[in-house]
Amino acid sequence: MFYVCFMEQTVFTYGAFTLSYIQAAIIGGGLLFLLLLIWIMGLRAKLNRVRVTSALEQKQAADTEAALAELVRSQGEMTGRMQTMAEVFGSRQSDLMRVVNDRLDGLGKTLGASVLETHRQTHASLTGLQERMALLDKANKTMGELAGQVTDLQMVLNDKQSRGAFGQGRMEAIIDDALPPTSFSFQSTLSNRSRPDCLIHMPTGAPPLVVDAKFPLEAFAAIKDAETKPELKEAANRFRKDISKHLEDIAGKYLLPGETQDTALMFVPSESLFAEIHEGFPDLTQKAHRLRVVIVSPSLLVLAVQVIQSVLRDARMREQAHLIQAEVGKLLLDVGRLTERVSKLQNHFAQTNKDLDQIMISGDKISNRARKIDEMQLGGKASEPVTSSASQAPQTTHLADDELPSPFQFDRR
Repeated sequence: MFYVCFMEQTVFTYGAFTLSYIQAAIIGGGLLFLLLLIWIMGLRAKLNRVRVTSALEQKQAADTEAALAELVRSQGEMTGRMQTMAEVFGSRQSDLMRVVNDRLDGLGKTLGASVLETHRQTHASLTGLQERMALLDKANKTMGELAGQVTDLQMVLNDKQSRGAFGQGRMEAIIDDALPPTSFSFQSTLSNRSRPDCLIHMPTGAPPLVVDAKFPLEAFAAIKDAETKPELKEAANRFRKDISKHLEDIAGKYLLPGETQDTALMFVPSESLFAEIHEGFPDLTQKAHRLRVVIVSPSLLVLAVQVIQSVLRDARMREQAHLIQAEVGKLLLDVGRLTERVSKLQNHFAQTNKDLDQIMISGDKISNRARKIDEMQLGGKASEPVTSSASQAPQTTHLADDELPSPFQFDRR
């Protein structure tokens, strides 16, 4: 009874809160139990950590031993492969030296043949040069004869009929040299009974083009021979009158609607005369444009004939378009076959480059693995299992002669 009363006595009072001995004992026991429980849990956690640490150390030791065994095995494989690559590279080097020697021998033979051929060509050129010098000597002898012929030509030009024949001859020579015989005709008769010097036939049934070569040269000769201004003025007026009348005659006689082209060519047999007309008589040039007559010199007539020749060629090409199309089809087939063969050749080169890249990749990987082995540092505890494992692992991988790997089939791990 005394114990119960003692336990119910107040130990601590704070405001309305009172704490008795029995309550203090209950709280103290609970705290003691909680501390004991925390201590037990700490012991268990420490024990678990010790167990986990021990298991990890054992696993790490096992992994280290397996890695060292794998490294030893890889080193043996790499040693064998490096020996194989050394043999392959040695054989390739010998093949390369043999090819280089063959090429050098062939180059020496080619240079010798080239020197001989150059000597032969030089000898032939010197012989030809001597022959040409002889021809030059012969040509020099004929220069005197040509001087006499020029004198005869000047006498011919002084005659009106001979001068007309000279202009006609130059025009006929230019046209006959540039156009096929069926594309032109000389001295043909038109429906009005006029006879133009030349008719150039156009394609597709178009009317022909008239070329006139009857150019008056008397007034131009008078201009060249004039010594005073009145004589020069009189000769210029006569030249303007003669050329104007000749332009009107060409337009009236040869420009026939539906029978000839609406433009005609007036041939001037001298480049200097053509330049004199365009520089000193612009009114005659304008009148020729109004009458649809084109004044042409020998060079311009050649240009006009070339243009007409291109037109005739285009017309013939249009007539032969089906043959051209067939030939183009055959050409396209040949181009297709050529493209296919070039593609096959490109694939061969690409495969060769790919094989060389694979060799370089394998060599780089071998170098990287060797560098990793060289840089690897192991502790003293791990050195003992490495020694025991290395003593049991093979040092070199020996392959039979028929089992040597190809340099293009190395392991690319």
